[in-house]
Amino acid sequence: MRKMLFFAMLAMAALTTHFAQAGEPQRGGTLSIVIPSDIRSLDATRFNAITDTVLHHIYEPLVGFRDDLTVGPQLAESWDVSADGRIYTFHLRQGTTYHNGDKVVAGDFKWLWDRRMASATSSDTPWLCIPEFNGSRGLKVESVEATDDATIVFQLAAPSTQFLTHLADPVCNAWIASPKNVDAVGQWIDGSAIGSGPFELKEWKKGQYVALGRFANYVPLTQKRDGYSGDRTTYVDEVRFVVIPDKTAAETALFAGQVDIVPSIQSSRVEEIESKGVTISSAPGLSHAAILIQTQDPLLSNVKIRLAMAHAIDLAQIAQVMSNGVAQPNPSGVPEASALFDKSFQDWPAYDLESAKRLLAEAGYKGELIKLQTNKSYTSMYENAVIVQGMLTAIGMNVEIETLDWATQVDNLFAGKFQLMSFGYAPRADPLVIYGAFMGKKSEKPANQWDDPAAFDIYSKALAAGNLEERKTLLQKLHAMMVEQIPMLGLYYPPVLDAASPKVVGYEAWALDKPRAWGVSKAH
Repeated sequence: MRKMLFFAMLAMAALTTHFAQAGEPQRGGTLSIVIPSDIRSLDATRFNAITDTVLHHIYEPLVGFRDDLTVGPQLAESWDVSADGRIYTFHLRQGTTYHNGDKVVAGDFKWLWDRRMASATSSDTPWLCIPEFNGSRGLKVESVEATDDATIVFQLAAPSTQFLTHLADPVCNAWIASPKNVDAVGQWIDGSAIGSGPFELKEWKKGQYVALGRFANYVPLTQKRDGYSGDRTTYVDEVRFVVIPDKTAAETALFAGQVDIVPSIQSSRVEEIESKGVTISSAPGLSHAAILIQTQDPLLSNVKIRLAMAHAIDLAQIAQVMSNGVAQPNPSGVPEASALFDKSFQDWPAYDLESAKRLLAEAGYKGELIKLQTNKSYTSMYENAVIVQGMLTAIGMNVEIETLDWATQVDNLFAGKFQLMSFGYAPRADPLVIYGAFMGKKSEKPANQWDDPAAFDIYSKALAAGNLEERKTLLQKLHAMMVEQIPMLGLYYPPVLDAASPKVVGYEAWALDKPRAWGVSKAH
């Protein structure tokens, strides 16, 4: 109980636990970090979250997300924006070199940018983020130029508050790399990974580990380490990303001292892991757990039934049970980790069984069957469904769980073939991207949860908002509309929980759920 109270207090304060210790960090040693599967490439043409994590130790993006998910400097130490919001001028950090000793120049960024944009037609693995920059989703980059060795200039077709967000997104891998990574015919050389990041590739033993060595000539920013921004000073001589697919085997290796960090621990495992002398680091997460509602269903199109469900579901209890007290209830599209978050985004119809029953009676509900789809591939989705079923049954609703394989559930989501569905949205750093994932016309995308032109108009204004306060005000209006309409039932954002050996110093979990080896040392 004492540990449960500690975690609840930790989450309420929205703080990250630090493995920091007094004194100067010790240099040397090897830091071993578990990854559940191997990386897919060294150039990000074949990618997944694990590949992104490893490559961001080798290469540096122009900008990166801070801990609060605002955008901060990285390879670009500063930037200017023209008065009309269309021209971004980035100034590269002085003294930066590649792992082979070559000077980093702005023209290399343009070379890789052009190569990736051209991959739409020149490659069978086109760059994932082409649609974010070519105008098909609104934002269009008209040109990228290197005006000198230290200056990169982007010209946009129109002002966009999403430009820096997409540039910072780790999924986009918008980093710089040496042109010497490719051969004379433009093919990326097998095994090559010449970047400018704090670590350089030593060995990739496929299926077993990726070993990176400390880059001795790395010149860090002077700002403090802050998410993927700021100081990336390294203290260990080597970081080794070790492939261990089984979570139990990974924990056993941690207890035995064979590895140092196991990311993404289940909250139910925290107390037992701590009892072994291992430290847990926690940060508010970005994956939104929710119960989706098909608002075009004959029953669920009635807002009184949706309001009744909202009153019947005890969000605080679900968050407590599902996270061992670490997560907070949060029905909105603004996670606690965001700089835009405040308590207003937790406003929701109060847990009130009598009000729920009254609304059901007013809606004329007579015990009609409602199916709640879920799966067992993702345990939390299934468990959320079971808890919600129990709470809705308590007010007289006839809810039946329909357990599907994950692929079928996803197919049903995209086809709109469900009444209720237990789901979890993938992590997104920007609340505007989170809202964008479930807003829009159902006729164009049946998976959209909220098809309301007035709400979408507010969302569009938030996209165009010029500053954080204006954007926050508009998102608060949007959330107030959600409270009235209940287009879906947001539950909570599962926390990020990483486990580390007591010998590890300076390691921090963070909202994007990506281990960072810079700024970390080991006690000898």
